[in-house]
Amino acid sequence: MEPTFSPVQAPAAKLKLSQPLSLNRPTLVVSIHDVSPQTWAECDRIVTEFTALGLKRASLLVIPDHHGRGHSLLNQDFCSWLARQVHVGHELVIHGYTHLRAAREGESLREKITTRFYTAGEGEFFDLDTATAAHLVEQAKEEFREAGFETEGFIAPAWLLSKQAEAGIRQIGCQYTTRLDSVIDLQAGRTYYSQSLVWSVRSAWRRAMSLAWNGALFSMLRGNPLMRISVHPADIHYPMIWRQIRRCVARALEQRASYTYERWIARQRAIELTTIK
Repeated sequence: MEPTFSPVQAPAAKLKLSQPLSLNRPTLVVSIHDVSPQTWAECDRIVTEFTALGLKRASLLVIPDHHGRGHSLLNQDFCSWLARQVHVGHELVIHGYTHLRAAREGESLREKITTRFYTAGEGEFFDLDTATAAHLVEQAKEEFREAGFETEGFIAPAWLLSKQAEAGIRQIGCQYTTRLDSVIDLQAGRTYYSQSLVWSVRSAWRRAMSLAWNGALFSMLRGNPLMRISVHPADIHYPMIWRQIRRCVARALEQRASYTYERWIARQRAIELTTIK
């Protein structure tokens, strides 16, 4: 029997391009990755603490079937929580499907480093072909739609998205994707470069490197029109990491307006139209 995704009752209003968009102020996009029932407690705390800092909008990257342990949208309490987040201004983004990629025989050293060391076997879309990627994301979009949510973007686990997979998600109408160093308007064919802050917490040396690197990167991005801060549920369990993340968000909000990726893409398109006129 096919699973049934019951629409939630809480409102899930979709942002419209006609809503006011500031075209001059520098911007901030905060994204919370790996959102699912398995990480719900951490994600709820992250959203709550960011809200207290004054963050009005964030992109929530939802995994449809996290590690194959049960579809996220079959959990009605979780769906109600998602709907509340959308209602207050946050955005839902499809984030892989299972967030897993099995190791394969005959992989090159580069492939092993990228898919095992860098992302611990979670680079699901790293080498998918066009048809497979399109099928998985179209399936996810339909499942979200049945549950009462519209999704405009797709972001691959660890930002590992093959060119073929990128073509597939463009073909099915995804409006944007992101990579570690850029935001891509898939339908307009434009790439906007902005390196994301992101932390790795799997070991002590990774945490130490993350603190040093992100401190420097935050300073380097001061003059960039867009600042991106990417957060994972595990980050909140490491006090030094979490303090730096909170500090970066708070300092960025002193000068920048908060956006979701969907709203930011709408802003860029509005700027392009203004420029053309």
